[in-house]
Amino acid sequence: MSSQSVVLPYGAFELKRYYQRNMIRGIGFAAALTVFCILSIWLYQVITFDEAGESSNFIRIKTIADLGQPPGIAQKPPQIDIAKPEMAMPKVGIPTPVADEEVSDEDVVMATRDELKEITAPAVVPTEASGSQLVIDIPEEDYMPPPDAFVAVEVDPVQVYEETPEYPRLARDGGFTGYVIVQAFVDKNGFVKKAQAVKCTRPGMGFEEAAVKAAYKCQWKPAIQNGNPIGVWVAYKVDFVFENQ
Repeated sequence: MSSQSVVLPYGAFELKRYYQRNMIRGIGFAAALTVFCILSIWLYQVITFDEAGESSNFIRIKTIADLGQPPGIAQKPPQIDIAKPEMAMPKVGIPTPVADEEVSDEDVVMATRDELKEITAPAVVPTEASGSQLVIDIPEEDYMPPPDAFVAVEVDPVQVYEETPEYPRLARDGGFTGYVIVQAFVDKNGFVKKAQAVKCTRPGMGFEEAAVKAAYKCQWKPAIQNGNPIGVWVAYKVDFVFENQ
């Protein structure tokens, strides 16, 4: 028996004949894979949704009670009637053309600059009872800023004499100790013009009153700003302990 070998054709012509079929198969496989991924994502979302068709991380409000208590409405402040100054107010309107002989200066009243200033900020006039005029004249040494106001200083005040406060009898008899934070205003002469207790470890024992009373007898070297002494607020601690401790 004789055998014959079969020679398959191979070359550029054969490759051109099969490349269209292979390209169609590749595109079809990629499209099928894309559709499969999209369907898988959609199926996963359908499974994770609850029976109502909403995601489980949503909060469903079914009644008005689920909304909670509404916020309160602030009351409007009472209206205060402000007396208007007695003066001729300027007339405002759309001008109408008229003949020259009909024009009169009395038809239009224009407010002067002084009258407009009086409308925005009425001046203080003398009263009929006293005949005096209100004058604001506060001496510089009596000026006292609020405790929380910022005052720039170059040199802070220094206490040169500290008055020892009297130990309250109620606290001494009970054996109580504590401390008080005193806030004092030191004027430009180094004297305490005002003092107050802002913190106390044992309120109601008389520590606050004793510390404030002693604060007015303390002496300070005043604060310095631009080479001049000024008044500022200071805060310091006053300890109440027994002498044998």
